Amino acid sequence: MSSNSDELIISLDDVSKMFPIYKSPHHRLLQMFSPPRDKARWYKQFWALRNISIDIPRGETIGIVGRNGSGKSTLLQVICGILSPTGGKVTVKGRIAALLELGAGFNPEFTGRENVFLNGTVLGLSREEIEARFDEIAAFADIGEYIDQPVKSYSSGMYVRLAFAVAIHVTPEILIVDEALSVGDEAFQRKCFARINALRDSGVTVLFVSHSAGIVTELCNRALLLDRGEIIALGSPREVVAKYHKLLFAPQEKVAEIRGALRRETQEGIALSDDFLGESLSAPESPGSFVQEEDSGASYLDEHMLPVSTVHYVNLGANIIDPHLETLSGRRVNVVTAEHDYIYTYDVHFSESAVGVRFGLMVKTVSGFEIGGGASALQQDAIAVIDRGTRIKASFRFTCRLAAGAYFLNAGVVGLVGEGETFLCRQVDAMMFRVMPDPNRLATGLVNLGIDPKIEFLSMREVEN
Repeated sequence: MSSNSDELIISLDDVSKMFPIYKSPHHRLLQMFSPPRDKARWYKQFWALRNISIDIPRGETIGIVGRNGSGKSTLLQVICGILSPTGGKVTVKGRIAALLELGAGFNPEFTGRENVFLNGTVLGLSREEIEARFDEIAAFADIGEYIDQPVKSYSSGMYVRLAFAVAIHVTPEILIVDEALSVGDEAFQRKCFARINALRDSGVTVLFVSHSAGIVTELCNRALLLDRGEIIALGSPREVVAKYHKLLFAPQEKVAEIRGALRRETQEGIALSDDFLGESLSAPESPGSFVQEEDSGASYLDEHMLPVSTVHYVNLGANIIDPHLETLSGRRVNVVTAEHDYIYTYDVHFSESAVGVRFGLMVKTVSGFEIGGGASALQQDAIAVIDRGTRIKASFRFTCRLAAGAYFLNAGVVGLVGEGETFLCRQVDAMMFRVMPDPNRLATGLVNLGIDPKIEFLSMREVEN
C-alpha cells in the first residue's frame, strides 16, 4: 500500500451498505408513507458491506475473493458509483471501465455497432473517439457479421466479447471485472488476460473478482477476502486465497470459528507478506555436507527452509502427517536437481472410517500458480472403505522437470461425504522445495517439455573470397 495519498486512485473509508428487506411487497408502500420514526418497523436491515476501509494506489491489481453473497459485487458497484454507500466515504479518481454484469449497459434492441457507440459514450468517449477506435474494438471482439445484429440475439460469450472489447478500448484508468470473463471460451479468455496484463503494466488499476485461485495469484498484486460484507483477509494473493479455501471448504459447524480466527489474524497483522516469504526462499550459502547419489543428483536437505504459509483444512476423520520429499533411496531432501526422480510422501491417520478415498498432491509456484499435480486413482477406482484407526502411506514418484526456483507442495485426501467428494484433510503449502540452477538447461519456461531441437540448413549462399 502506498504511503503517498497523492498516488491513491481509490480510497474507501469505513464504507457500509445496507439494503432493506421487506417481508411482503405492501410493506414497502407502508414504509414510504410512515413517519421517519416508524419507517424501520416495515423492513429488516441487510448489511451487504460493513466498515470497509482500503486504499488502492494507482497501477495496482487487486483480486477480490469470497463465498457467494459475501458482498463482492456490491463493493464493486459502490466503487463504480452505481450504488451509494449507506455510510462512509468513497473516493475514486479516474475513468472507470467496468464489466459488472453480463451485457449490463447494452440495449438488447440495438445492434452491436450501436451498443459500442452507446457504451463508449456512457464511458466518456466522444463520437469521434469511438469512430477512431471502432475497428480495433470490432477486431478484438471478433464476432464477425453479428456486430450489425441486435444484441438480443447474442450468445453469452458474444456479450462478453463485445463488452470487454469496449471496456479496454476506452483508455480506462480503472478496470473493474466481476467474473464476466468466465463465460468466454479459453482462447478468448487468454486474449483478455493478456490485455489485462498489458493495461496493468501501463499503469491501469485493476479490480478483479474471480473464483479461480490460479488467476488471482497470477494476475494480482494483492488480494482481498470478503465474507458477510467484512474484510476477513487482505494481503498477498497466495496467502489470501489459501485462507479463502480454508473458509470455503470448512464444515458448516466450523465456519464461524475459522472466520473469527481469520479476522483476528488480519486485525492483529499476523499475516505475512510475499516480501517476507521471499526472504525464506533463498538457499543457504553453504549447503553443508551431503551424499551425492546417482538417483538424486546433488540433492540435499536444508533444515532451515520451511514454509511460513501452511494452511491446514479442518480434518474430517483423517490427518496428514509428515509430508516430505525423498530420493529414491529414501533420503529426505528439499533442495533438488532437475531431471532426477523424487518421491513426495506423507502418512494419513484415519480417526474415523472413510469411503471412496483418494490421495493427491499439487505443485505451485511462489505466486500460487498451480503447475501440476496428480491423484492416487480415478474416482471409480478409489479405496472403497478404510477402517477407523488405519494408517496409510501415500507416495508419488515424479521426475523434476522444473526450472530453477522455489516451489510449494500441497497434500490432500478426499472421500465420499453425502453425495459427493470432499476433503477429509488437506494441507496447502505443506512443504517447500528448491530446484537448483542447471547451466546446461536448454528448456525455457517453468517446465521442461522434453523438446528435441533439430536445425537444418536448407540452403547456403557461397561465401565470396
